[in-house]
Amino acid sequence: MDQSLSSDLLPAADEAITDAGSAAPAPRSFLDRLFDRGLLIRTGVDGLYGRSGAFESVVEALDRLVSRIGGADGAEALRFPPGMARSSFERSGYLKGFPHLAGTVHSFCGNEADHARLLACLDAGEDWTAKQAATDIVLTPAACYPLYPVAAARGRLPEGGLLFDLQSYCFRHEPSLEPTRMQLFRMREYVRMGTPEQVLAFRELWLERGTKMMSDLGLPLAIDPANDPFFGRAGKMLANNQRAQALKFELNVPVNSEDKPTACLSFNYHQDHFGTTWGIHQADGSVAHTACVGFGLERITLALLRHHGLDLDAWPADVRAQLFG
Repeated sequence: MDQSLSSDLLPAADEAITDAGSAAPAPRSFLDRLFDRGLLIRTGVDGLYGRSGAFESVVEALDRLVSRIGGADGAEALRFPPGMARSSFERSGYLKGFPHLAGTVHSFCGNEADHARLLACLDAGEDWTAKQAATDIVLTPAACYPLYPVAAARGRLPEGGLLFDLQSYCFRHEPSLEPTRMQLFRMREYVRMGTPEQVLAFRELWLERGTKMMSDLGLPLAIDPANDPFFGRAGKMLANNQRAQALKFELNVPVNSEDKPTACLSFNYHQDHFGTTWGIHQADGSVAHTACVGFGLERITLALLRHHGLDLDAWPADVRAQLFG
């Protein structure tokens, strides 16, 4: 299903001519309106925002809604912090495809003299990071990344495979003035491990469920084949292969613009990539396949605010009933 934005949500032209012939000021951007309303809070860094209680109430309601939809599946719930072991991150292969998005945690490792130089640099307004070194923690790029080494350490999967329920703050270094492109954001995921048939059936199930969930929330949407934002020239080949093999689909909703809708849900078949990387094996000893469905909780919240307005109390009754009961 693919619908257009209603006319009152479409951005106006940069300038409108008044009856007197003078140019009216350009309309406030969606991001500015979110700031004006206090739903998002400036921090001085693009893509890094505080959230109001009203904004958080929608995020939490969406998280509960996802739990209700998938709750009967018997997934094992795990919650990891927004950082993971650097050794696991390095082994995952993330840096091969997405070095431009990765975030590392650094800390001061100097002596007292180095500390004095650090303070002098601060006082002079100069770079103070010379004695910062990478720690053993890396910011989590996707909620599922800390899961795979944990699953591998348990040994072979049971006959029916495994299903996990995850949620975490994630980091991607892509500062932007688009409110949907946050650098720190929350991702809810279900991850399936098992045979190709099991994990593909899981993905098809969630394609249906995700489409219904978003449609019931009154959001215009389209399911489109997609690829991850791989880095460099080699990344273009990886992206083309991903699309050609139909490994990734996204549920897109117009938020920032109608021409470039925003991916709010993602449905991914990893084949045996993570099974091979981490040594995850099925009950018969063959390499496990994996798939996941991801929900961008802030992105869905922003889609609801874009299409139903910034006043939550004025949202359609059926949408409020879906979220808040």
